[in-house]
Amino acid sequence: MSSNGGSIQLTAQPRTEKKGSAIRGLRSKGRIPAVVYGSELEGIPVHVDAKEFNRVVRTGRSEVFNLTIEGKETIPVIIKDYQQRDNHWLHADFLKISKNKPLRVRVSIDYQGTPAGTKKGGILQVQETEVEVEGLPADLPSTIEVDVSALEVGDKVSASDLQLPKGVTLHVPGEELLASVIVSRAAEVENAAVEGDAAAAEGAGETSENKEA
Repeated sequence: MSSNGGSIQLTAQPRTEKKGSAIRGLRSKGRIPAVVYGSELEGIPVHVDAKEFNRVVRTGRSEVFNLTIEGKETIPVIIKDYQQRDNHWLHADFLKISKNKPLRVRVSIDYQGTPAGTKKGGILQVQETEVEVEGLPADLPSTIEVDVSALEVGDKVSASDLQLPKGVTLHVPGEELLASVIVSRAAEVENAAVEGDAAAAEGAGETSENKEA
């Protein structure tokens, strides 16, 4: 992988062997089997260096980069999908894109800050770590930041609350729940104990009053 004028580049080698033994052999050598797709491509089998691929993944799945296929061409692509097991890459799919054609992708959500409700026994419960959006490749964000520091117990973040860049639209229902601050189990038990003690004290007071009467 290299950077040329701010554009990330990844080199791929053509892959001819498709048998399981050959695939396992590639992985044992630190290579990832992959396929390049596109409107004008039937699917080109390739393999890439695992360490270089890992650096590209860190930039975000919506980030456009140049994939150079040795002996063929250099094309702009995004990471369409990948498979991973036990922190080892198994397979990757690259999608050839057109810079003038809107693209629909899933973008990671970056939750920032500590909810105010955590000081009252609440915990941040995350339902979604990605959201689907659409826009021109140049407009797509690598991540979407969400500040959760003001959330109190019972507050939530819905898809409609996301601040998207100009030209980027949401492709999930606006009411879809992304995260919320809920009461932790420990706090529930503690509150129940306090309420139980209060009820017992109140009951003891009533019994004492009845006896005096």
